[in-house]
Parts: sequence; C-alpha cells; structure tokens
Amino acid sequence: MEIVINILIGLVALLHLYFLWFEMFAWTSRGPKIFRQFPAELFEPTKTLAANQGLYNGFLAAGLIWSFFISDPEWQTYVSVFFLSCVFIAGVFGALTAHIKIFFVQGFPALLALLLLLLIHLQ
Repeated sequence: MEIVINILIGLVALLHLYFLWFEMFAWTSRGPKIFRQFPAELFEPTKTLAANQGLYNGFLAAGLIWSFFISDPEWQTYVSVFFLSCVFIAGVFGALTAHIKIFFVQGFPALLALLLLLLIHLQ
C-alpha cells in the first residue's frame, strides 16, 4: 500500500510541476489552446498573474517531493498530509470558483492519496 501511496503523491507532485511550467512559461503560447473559452487577448495581460499561480503550484510540488526525503516516518506522514490537504483544498476551491474539472484533475488524486495515507497510518 505504501508503494501505491508514494505513486499517488508522486503523480500529484508531477501534476503540479506541469502546472508550474504551464502557468509560468507557456501561458501565452499553450494557454489559448487549452482554455478556449478564455478570451485570447487576455492571456498576455494575465501573464504575471498566471506565473504567480504557477509559482505556488511549484511550492506544492516541492513540499510533496520533500516528503520523499524525510527519514522519520511520522514527520514524513505529517508533511505529506499537510501538502496533500493544501492541494485538495485548492482543487475544491477551483471546482467551486472556476470549473468542476479542476476537482477531478487536482483535488481527486490528492484526496485519494490523503485517504489512503490516513487509512494506513491510523491503524
């Protein structure tokens, strides 16, 4: 079960590294292709806002990656729970304020990893 949890945490971290890249470096080039409903003329003016958001996604990824290098199992769990909770809350907020798809892309994988992590460590 630990392997499955680590794979899920790694997947969530990789997703957030992708979000970092997309929002910081590809917002104006790939953004219009992904967010077709967003007016094309607004990508350039919102470039710094997207980059800021990408930086925060990078911090979430860094926290999840950091959890793999913590040798104390108890602290590793605490750090993983904290960052997975942050990702889950961000996914719920995104679903409520932007698009429900955000929950399934961002929130659900974090929730699944979080539930499995808590299930295994609460025994």
